[in-house]
Amino acid sequence: MEKQIQGLHHITAIAADAQRNYDFYTKVLGLRMVKKTVNFDDPGTYHFYYGDEQGSPGTILTFFPWENITPGRTGTGMATEITYAVPDGSLEAWKERLSRFNVPVSDIQERFGEAYLSFTDPDGLHLNLTVPELPDTRSPWQTADVKADIATRGFHSTTLSLKEIDATADVLTDIFGYRLLSQEGNRYRFITDAVPQAGIIDLLAVPEGQRGFNGAGTNHHVAFRVANDDIQMEYHEKIMSKGLQITPKIDRDYFYSLYFREPGGVLFEIATDNPGFTVDEPLDKLGSSLRLPKQYEPARGEIEKVLPVLK
Repeated sequence: MEKQIQGLHHITAIAADAQRNYDFYTKVLGLRMVKKTVNFDDPGTYHFYYGDEQGSPGTILTFFPWENITPGRTGTGMATEITYAVPDGSLEAWKERLSRFNVPVSDIQERFGEAYLSFTDPDGLHLNLTVPELPDTRSPWQTADVKADIATRGFHSTTLSLKEIDATADVLTDIFGYRLLSQEGNRYRFITDAVPQAGIIDLLAVPEGQRGFNGAGTNHHVAFRVANDDIQMEYHEKIMSKGLQITPKIDRDYFYSLYFREPGGVLFEIATDNPGFTVDEPLDKLGSSLRLPKQYEPARGEIEKVLPVLK
């Protein structure tokens, strides 16, 4: 099973205010800031990574907080929901906590037999908290306010909204090794047996849906996990053989990346476990200082002047 796709690696989204984004994800949701770096293609913009203690694959939500970027539109051709796993019995506590921070939150609902809450972050990004049918055994990051009895365990799933799902489903099943688990209305749930968590992709068929476009409050791409870059390059060949265009391997300092756009329009990434987030910071200091890709280190002074100061 090591050569299979190991579920989700990370999901990347867009925000419009770095401080507001940092406050929400660390103070309200209680995630750890695992890495504070910059966008490889735009070093005047942060790239934030939030996750568990180590930034384990399957827990990592990342953001490009482009200051004052206009709102995007959630729609077809993109990931439209991010769902975190939480412990049984925690949803009422989360509903109370989110309401206390003036975050509008839904009543407890059910999907595929699992209870969940829906809400949005300050930019309008759609988030869910769900209690998985099988308890999630991953160790959570805890804060003074968000203890283990309610803390998120990492990703449960993500939802891709598509005008037509068949070609995307073929990528999931024929290339990534997923299988269709169940269907509820126009929602189709695909899972991988390679990992027990962060292995669910929901495809939402919205034939008349408006095309989404990127901006604040939208997802930029979804990254799938492989163990290392040797396996990653095997997937490069598989994807090329299906007639899809894919990038060369790109060094992102903390993992290696391949990018391709699946037939429904969603930008997919295949990312490696290696080398991990402790390559340039010790575990107990993760996210505590600005780390720069080596090509930008000579310009640190200029970069620090234009980045917002986080409090």
